[in-house]
Amino acid sequence: MMCKIIFYEDRNFGGRSYECSGDCFDMSYYMSRCYSCRVESGCWMVYDRPNYMGNQYFMRKGEYADYMNMWGWGMNNWIRSCHMIPMYKGPHRMRVYERENFMGQMLEMIDDCDSFMNHYQWSNGCMSCHVMDGHWLMYEHPHYRGKMWYFRPGEYRSFREMMRMGGMRFMSMRRIMDSWY
Repeated sequence: MMCKIIFYEDRNFGGRSYECSGDCFDMSYYMSRCYSCRVESGCWMVYDRPNYMGNQYFMRKGEYADYMNMWGWGMNNWIRSCHMIPMYKGPHRMRVYERENFMGQMLEMIDDCDSFMNHYQWSNGCMSCHVMDGHWLMYEHPHYRGKMWYFRPGEYRSFREMMRMGGMRFMSMRRIMDSWY
C-alpha cells in the first residue's frame, strides 16, 4: 500500500500544498510554512524542525486542519520534516531498561504499557531500550501523554544523549499497529 500525506501552507487546508509519499527531511524546499495536513493513508511522524528533529507527533489517516492548537505548538512551530512509518504486521517485542546502557532492571514488552510506575513500580520510567520487532511510540508521562518519541528496530543506549534532554525518561509506551493504517 502506498502511503500519502498532503501538507498545506495555511490552516484549514488553505494555500499551496505539497503531496508526499515518503520521508521528507526539509519541507522548506517545497513550501515556506505548513499549518495543516491531510493523511490519506499510512502512519507518519512529523517534526517541527528539519532533519527529523525537534518536537514530533504521530499522525494516522485523518484531517488535521489546525494541528498547532491541537498539539499546543507555538506560533513559530510548524511541520518542517516528516517520516513515513513502514507498515508492520508481525509481533512486537522490545526490551526496556531502567537505566542507560541496558543496565538495571529489564522488562521484555510485547504489549502496550500505560504506566511503568503503576505496573512495574519503576518510578523513573525507562532510560534505554532494544527494539527487536515492530514500531513503538514512547511517552514522557503515563497514559500516553506528553512528548512522544518514535522507535524502530534498533538499540537505544541512552535516551538522555539521544534526545539531548537531561532527565528525559519515558513513562508509557504503545505499539504502532497495522490497524491504525
